[in-house]
Amino acid sequence: MKKFLYPVVLLLVAFTYVSCENYETYADKKEAERDAIDRFIAREGIQVIDDAQFKAQNNTTDVSKNQYVRFDRNGVYMQIVRQGCGDKMEENKTVNVLCRFLEKNIMTDSILIRNDDVAWLTRNNITYNVSDYIDKMTCYRTGTTITASFVSGMMYMFHSSASVPAGWLVPLNYVNIGRPDPASATEEEVAKVRLIVPHSQGTADASSSVYPCYYEITYQRTR
Repeated sequence: MKKFLYPVVLLLVAFTYVSCENYETYADKKEAERDAIDRFIAREGIQVIDDAQFKAQNNTTDVSKNQYVRFDRNGVYMQIVRQGCGDKMEENKTVNVLCRFLEKNIMTDSILIRNDDVAWLTRNNITYNVSDYIDKMTCYRTGTTITASFVSGMMYMFHSSASVPAGWLVPLNYVNIGRPDPASATEEEVAKVRLIVPHSQGTADASSSVYPCYYEITYQRTR
């Protein structure tokens, strides 16, 4: 009996050891995410500035230097490409916003969803005309706190959630949300930002799988 039990015990110990070796903790995943963000920043030649410098620059980032501000409170990195036409989002008023965007998984360096500058997108063997899927969200601002929900669009469809990633809302305190006036004497453009969003500020999918995303997003007011 002892001769039989001994190899069984050894097998169980070996199995337990292999299982522990293959188990990745949440801390391990966060460290891998941090490494992926650092590699992305280095590869893209991004100059990171802090809140103090961002405020000293009148809440702007120098695109010519490829500057991104990193917000300590949430870990989101933001570059304001265009301030946009119109004004800041009003307080205590529901505002409808249209978004064109690109979403990339930084861990895998792969585009997940987009509706920005392509006519067609294929997901799960289904081809979509993305011009039919401009993302629309309703936003509400109280002080610096902004809440929002998707009404329709690619994010709503592919992530199966009306919840807007917290990272998407960070720029709304700093850019203008307006509509270009075709009758204006000067060419008007909507606000555009680039973001690096850690999983904690991202979609439910990113949060559960612990991966960071890169976004390019434009914001336009709609009726």
